This record gives sequence, C-alpha cells and structure tokens, in this order.
Amino acid sequence: MKLITRNQYLEKLINVIGTPDIKVITGVRRSGKSKLLEAFKSHVEQNVPDHNIIQINFNLPEFDHLLEYRPLYDYINSQYVAGKENFVLIDEVQMCTDFEKAINGLHASEKFDIYITGSNAFLLSSDLATLFTGRTFEIKVFPFSFSEYMQYFGYSDKYAVVDKYMIEGGMAGSYLYKDQEAKYDYIADVFNTLIVRDIRKKYKIRNMQLMDRLVDFLMDNISNLTSARNITNTFSGLKEKVNHVTISSYIQYLCNAFAFYKVRRYDIKGKKYLSSNDKYYLSDHTFRYAKLGTKNMDYGRILENVVAIELLRRGYEVYVGVLYKKEIDFVAIKRNEKIYIQVSDNISDDKTFEREVSPLLQIKDAYPKMVIARTRHDEYQYEGVKIIDIADWLLDLFPKRK
Repeated sequence: MKLITRNQYLEKLINVIGTPDIKVITGVRRSGKSKLLEAFKSHVEQNVPDHNIIQINFNLPEFDHLLEYRPLYDYINSQYVAGKENFVLIDEVQMCTDFEKAINGLHASEKFDIYITGSNAFLLSSDLATLFTGRTFEIKVFPFSFSEYMQYFGYSDKYAVVDKYMIEGGMAGSYLYKDQEAKYDYIADVFNTLIVRDIRKKYKIRNMQLMDRLVDFLMDNISNLTSARNITNTFSGLKEKVNHVTISSYIQYLCNAFAFYKVRRYDIKGKKYLSSNDKYYLSDHTFRYAKLGTKNMDYGRILENVVAIELLRRGYEVYVGVLYKKEIDFVAIKRNEKIYIQVSDNISDDKTFEREVSPLLQIKDAYPKMVIARTRHDEYQYEGVKIIDIADWLLDLFPKRK
C-alpha cells in the first residue's frame, strides 16, 4: 500500500519526545494509527542518535507470549539499554490483559518514553485519566482528509476531485480496490468489525439487531437534530421493544469507538449550551454509502459531514448554532477563535443563497462568518460574509483573518 507522511499527526508526536507523558494514539479503526507509529519509529531511527526502540505489535503472533501484563512488563524492562533514549512503541495494547498495570509500572520507572495505540472501545479518551496514573497526551487520528486524498493520488484539479472524495472518502485501505463496490465492501466490513468485535465485546451487547437499526437510523439522519427519546419513539412506532436509556447507551458506545461524533447545540445570543437534541456525524462519510447504498445521495448532508470532521481534525470544538429559532450549521471554537459556518451544496439559486446567508447576517459580533459551498470560484464577500469554495476551504487555500 502506498504511504504518505501525515505531518499533522507526526509533528505532534515529535514535539512531545522526551516529555513524561504517556502518548496515546486514538481514532476510528483503519484510520492509520499503526502506520503513524511506524512513521514515528522511522523518525526516531533517523533523528535521535542514541536511541533504543522496543516495539511490540500485538497483531503479530510472535508477541503472543506477552499477552499478560507481567510478561509484557518484564520483557520491556529486559530490553532497556542504559545511557540511551528508550522508546516503547506498543500497537493494539488492549490485547494484553490488564495492560494498564504494565504501562503504569513502566511509566513509574521513569526509564521509558511510551507510545501506544489501541482499539478505541478499550482505550477511550474519557478513560485515559482513570486507566493511567501518569499524565497522558492524546493524538486523535482521523481518516484521510481531502488534502491527504489529493496528495495520495497526486491529483491537481481540486474542483473535480472534490466530487471523487465525496464518493470515495478517507478510508485509505479502500483505495487498493479498483471497483467502487469492492471499496464499499471493504468499508462496510471495517464498520461492521468495529461494532461486532470492539463494541459488542466491551459492552457485552446482546441485542445486535437493535444496534444495527440504530446505526442505520443515525447514518440516514446525518445533520438532522435528534435525541435518544426521538429515536425511541420512532422505533416504538415500528413495534420495537426499546427504551431511551438503552438507545442513549448504544449511541454513547458508537461515539466512544469514534464511529460517530456528537455535536451539541449552542445558543449564540444567550452564550450557553443547550441540552436537548444533538447532531451526529460519521467519522468518514463513506460509511453511510457502504451501509445504506448510494441511491439517495444527499450531497448537502455529506458536505456538512465532511466540514464537521475537518473542523474536528483542525482541533476545533464544534457546535450547532441557534439564533432566534434559526440554525447555523457550525460554531467552531478554538481558544479565543470563533467561526460561524453555513454549508451548502449549491448556492447558485438566489433563494438558497439568501437562506444560507441570512442567519449569519443576524449575528452581531465581529467573529468571522462564512458560507462553504461548491462555488468553483475564488473566495468573495457578501456584506462581510465570506463565500468560500469547499475545495479551497478543505485545502486551506483562502486568506486568513489578520
């Protein structure tokens, strides 16, 4: 498989070399966590003169003898070399029983620089502080961005390639297949494996039929406001025996495994977060095609999904904006930075353009406001609102606010 250097993530790892943190690489299945660890290993080999790398990949049978925490701990200690920088790289760490005991013991010895990846249902962002007694540094890995997709294939016509990216997505393992149906078969298998092997195993789910129905519902309702109670009411109408507590738990499991990301609502005028109704976006939009088919291709929703994940990839907190009963697709916040964003497939129609711009014009603060759409034109402004083509925005090819 062709590899590209994912500098966005690699630089984060390089910048924390030598810190006392336990470095934890998280992300949805097949998003490239293992390849990132390999790229980091290559960097250390080439740039750290006195290094000693202790690497364990629990996907490989030769490490089966280390699947208990004590043999793992003893093996790594036996590989320590005094006077060198000792790096510990462990892939799929959750396959080792009580792995956290080994990691905590190694960290307490202050002899090792530790980097781990793991199945997300067993290595949750919310659990890191509980699992590990030392401070953790999390690197969140996403499927390929549009920019990485362009780089991988060597494409140059950004406007035309956006359409291909909408169809093929960022699950790089699927790129090896020439036939589109074969690509989707691969992507569906990744998703189904993620649910069956990780979520079912961790949470001991018995009603997988209900989980499958929930997955289909969330995929079919990307970008729609929803809640566990609404879903429960819908399923009850179909004579399903279900309650909102179970649905809420199942949704949380899916988000824990990075299959979906929850986006809460934010009252722009009142400057407060709203607790009722959220939106859910897929970690990669092609999971929807692979599971539900491509008959009803709603490009507006898919573009919205792509923008949501790109904002998360860039490190923003993402919310759905609410102002005077109108909705702004995204309020993106990062420290003192805030951006209001509307997303549309096509704004060539005057009524559509007015519908997208109108809510933004009602926001009275001075933070940037933009409409992201498939314009195939350079950025322009309309009454202070930036109108930006989706390809330019995804490639970061637009003037920054000074």
